[in-house]
Amino acid sequence: MKFAKTAALLSLSAAFSLAMAGEIKPFNQQAFDQLTHAGKPVVLDISATWCPTCKAQKPIVDGLMKQPAYKDVTLMTIDFDADKPLLKKFRVTMQSTLVAFKGTREVARSVGDTTPEGLEGLIKKTVN
Repeated sequence: MKFAKTAALLSLSAAFSLAMAGEIKPFNQQAFDQLTHAGKPVVLDISATWCPTCKAQKPIVDGLMKQPAYKDVTLMTIDFDADKPLLKKFRVTMQSTLVAFKGTREVARSVGDTTPEGLEGLIKKTVN
């Protein structure tokens, strides 16, 4: 009985955490257009698997996306090596680039920042 209650509590806690977290998903043009035209906050995360700066950014950005303040933000990932047309479209020349949108307007851009304060500042600009 005690195990069942614990399992139910953990399940409820996980569901609540998911509801309070921003979404992280691969870039999709249709979804990007729908979100931005609806005025939603979107952050593009352009990274490469071999990039040490990208690896340093990932846990910070993932942690920020779990914060309730950013539950409405969608983080869309773009592979620097595989998605070259998107790099041109968004004027990205380096991996470890983050581009923030508030609706259809770009509100911030960062290249190579690995500080929690800097990365949070960029995400915060999409919701304020």
